[in-house]
Amino acid sequence: MNLETNLLILAMSLTLWPRMKHALHMFQQNRYEHPRYIPWVLQSKTTWSLFFSSFLMGVAIVLSVLIQVPYASVAIYVGLALVYQIFKSQTKFVKPLVITARVSRQIVVFYMLVLLVLFSISLISIDSAFIHIILGLTLLIMHVLIHFMMMIVGYLTAPLEKVVHHYFMKITRRILKKNTRLIKIGITGSYGKTTSKNIMNEVLSASFYTLMTPASYNTPMGITKTVRELLKPIHQVFVCEMGADKMNDIHVLMGMVKPQYGIVTEVGPQHLDTFKTQENILKEKMKMIEELPSSGCGFINYDNEFIRSYHIKNKVPIVKVGIEHPDCDYRAQNIVVTSLGCQFEVVTKEGVVIPLETKLLGRHNVMNILFSVAVARHLQINWETITKSIKALKPVSHRLEPKMMFGLHVIDNAYNSNPKSAMHSLEVLKMMPGVRYLITPGMVELGDKTDEYNEAFGANMINHVDEVILIGKNRSLPIQKGLMNSGFDMDHVHVVNSTKEAFDLIKKKATPQDSILIENDLPDAFIH
Repeated sequence: MNLETNLLILAMSLTLWPRMKHALHMFQQNRYEHPRYIPWVLQSKTTWSLFFSSFLMGVAIVLSVLIQVPYASVAIYVGLALVYQIFKSQTKFVKPLVITARVSRQIVVFYMLVLLVLFSISLISIDSAFIHIILGLTLLIMHVLIHFMMMIVGYLTAPLEKVVHHYFMKITRRILKKNTRLIKIGITGSYGKTTSKNIMNEVLSASFYTLMTPASYNTPMGITKTVRELLKPIHQVFVCEMGADKMNDIHVLMGMVKPQYGIVTEVGPQHLDTFKTQENILKEKMKMIEELPSSGCGFINYDNEFIRSYHIKNKVPIVKVGIEHPDCDYRAQNIVVTSLGCQFEVVTKEGVVIPLETKLLGRHNVMNILFSVAVARHLQINWETITKSIKALKPVSHRLEPKMMFGLHVIDNAYNSNPKSAMHSLEVLKMMPGVRYLITPGMVELGDKTDEYNEAFGANMINHVDEVILIGKNRSLPIQKGLMNSGFDMDHVHVVNSTKEAFDLIKKKATPQDSILIENDLPDAFIH
């Protein structure tokens, strides 16, 4: 095997980089989980770009055989790699690939696999022209089956990732165990947990040095990163969001963090693709309460029928919060919701009535605030401090967040929509001035009920929305069906292929006096 052959193989492997990067990107957006990624691969449609790249690969194979000039084949494949890179660099993604340590390991394993195959073929004792053909055809097969190769990489790296996860979780447990005075608050729920976490952090930070898991760092690795890099001896309270999209997730996180206080915000249809049933969701979320120490305290949404009817297998004290149900320790009443925020009263079990106001939009945020009120009072924070903190609250990023975009008034609710939050968003939009625009790709991860919930979402838009912009011709079909069945004027429904096209359309149609709601912003893996 000579230098030219070695360089040829390296040049060939470079042509895989753009497609490998895309496959890895989709693997990341499917959370590196094969039960998610495999169905996505099987359902994703073959695009013309694959045929185009296959055609170019065929041309490269022919040229590398016909042009008998030293290193010509190397130059041909380097050129092909550049063409692929330029072609792929034109693609804009909603959520770009994040190069983490895990991604780096997967890239290394992918190329080790590719080079092993190509170098093994090059050792076959036949004419060099035939070797070029065999290498080229093998490379072509790799291009076509790139997503299946990524599955293999995922399986090969899984044992190592498991070791890495266990190592960092062990360090996290050790750090938290040493902080014996640290007040740890766990928050979970089908929805509302990130907003509740942010509110909790703001309210408690008026009296304590607090740390919360940033953004949506609610997975084992997100929480370990927060603890290892951000937790300091000065911190008195750790507000930890805990996510779960399959059975045993909360159990694992509770075993690592061991919070004294636990909050379950809501239980409803979310991640049904992986949970399968609503009962599984309920059981998993309620582990937040059931695995608390008896010296701790659980805070639950007593308006939620699933939570209210659940038999908690734990003797831990329970604090109930709600709006509709009368049997609550902290209940909101006389709620006034406007386009500028909310005013309401909190009534305690002892009959104390406290007026509160907030700039946060939507009636559902009153419930999110109630959890912070209950925990703050449990930690003996006075009412005056609580009242000032709630009045000063700022909207959470991408969760009914008012902002200016393109000189237009936008309500950004782009984070991970679900049936309940979608309805809340429509209620908020209904109160807004001017022509009311809605941009949405719909909802995902609702199992076999996805179409049903999206159809209901479309039906609920009537009398709440004036102009609807749907992203994804096929994905939005259930929403279109709901709109038509409700009697919505379909002349005011527009279907586009991407978020960029939706923004381009809104810039042409909307005025500064109008209101625009962005409901959900799906990762690229879900838009088709």
